[in-house]
Amino acid sequence: MKTEKFDAIVIGAGQAGPPLAGRLSSSGMRVAVIERKLIGGTCVNIGCTPTKTLVASAHAAHVARRVRVYGVETGPVMVDMQAVKARKDAVVRASRQGVEDWLRGMNNCTIIRGHAKMTGADTVDVNGSRLVAPRIFLNVGSRPATPDIPGLSDVPVLTSSTLLDLELVPRHLVVIGGSYVGLEFAQTFRRFGAGVTIVEKADRLIAREDYDISAAVEDILKKEGIVIRTAAECVRLERNSSEIAVRVDCSSGPEKIFASHVLLALGRRPNTDDLGLETVGVHVNDAGFIVVDEELATNVKGIWALGDCNGRGAFTHTAYNDYEIVAENLLDGGSRRVSQRIPSYGVFIDPPLGRVGWTEREAAAAGHRVRIGKRPMTRVARARERGETLGFMKIIVDADSDLILGGAILGVSGDEAVHGLLGAMNTRLTASEFSRIVPIHPTVSELIPTILHELQP
Repeated sequence: MKTEKFDAIVIGAGQAGPPLAGRLSSSGMRVAVIERKLIGGTCVNIGCTPTKTLVASAHAAHVARRVRVYGVETGPVMVDMQAVKARKDAVVRASRQGVEDWLRGMNNCTIIRGHAKMTGADTVDVNGSRLVAPRIFLNVGSRPATPDIPGLSDVPVLTSSTLLDLELVPRHLVVIGGSYVGLEFAQTFRRFGAGVTIVEKADRLIAREDYDISAAVEDILKKEGIVIRTAAECVRLERNSSEIAVRVDCSSGPEKIFASHVLLALGRRPNTDDLGLETVGVHVNDAGFIVVDEELATNVKGIWALGDCNGRGAFTHTAYNDYEIVAENLLDGGSRRVSQRIPSYGVFIDPPLGRVGWTEREAAAAGHRVRIGKRPMTRVARARERGETLGFMKIIVDADSDLILGGAILGVSGDEAVHGLLGAMNTRLTASEFSRIVPIHPTVSELIPTILHELQP
């Protein structure tokens, strides 16, 4: 077997792999990047880029149907799903090609297409060749989980990946899973014209959030005609002629839901089961995530894990931050740690939810005395002017230190406005200090200082 030596091997070309390869190669290291499928990883190919492109098309259809609210007249609104898919595919191709061109333009960087398998702490086999390097970085991502649901093998189902290939609007889409991914797809396809039902095992949607967020999100989706079935303790799939019968054990509602299409949106699992990690002795947990320390090193010296596969974050921005942590510590003498980053994410329904830090429940569970600021979007001038007043803004502050512990902005531009809170938390700006900022009017962000003036126990 041919053996080739490198200074570093990066397995996986997702959000952490290419920038890390760039830093390593620019420092003079000879780097191999191994990718078995699509360069760009989950985000570019089957995650953020395609889904948010679909969300944009769905938003356009939604606005077109509401134009009379703004004093505009137009004709019937039709959705051409083939054109929607073609637009999505074009955006994905351009994004993927951009990443690939960037990688290929790096000096000292070799791209290898194929399945990598570790055969030693410094050794990777791919395409019948053996690569050896003292530093190996695993950026292998994740895939949709397919839990063992009774009847699953008897009917066709979609995942968040395969749903992207649809060229027609489903008659009735049943989404099993009422968390972030499921909600985005549910609203998107409802706006394309599908009948949509969400089936969730928990007693409410996005159960990680505070109760008021869950209730408001449910209200938003119901207003668009989405049917929501919670407390679905026993879901079973059955073939029913040309349709799929979804049996639901809920406290209310019909026992069966008849669907033309079923989407499983039940989380993701890491792509770690065929890497040969057991041969090398790299520890993984019961869910298959690679166990890493605060600097993203595994238990085997010289091997790091970044991105979705390490279980320390499930987002593009956390994967990119993984790269920043490893690069700074390895190349710049830094001491950055995963625990230094403040959790933040967006739920890209419309209006979106921007979330940062702790929820009210989490803060209370951690023993904090908290003060809460809350204002409905109906009292935000920008929201009223745009005719988009659903949702609210909420900020959680420690009553003793006056530090901001977390916040949620569910409303128009909430995914952007929440960054003001994120910046304040990163710099440990107190609520009193933030409340003195003079923001621009009319914006959503301008209400943050106002809310901080109105904090209540």
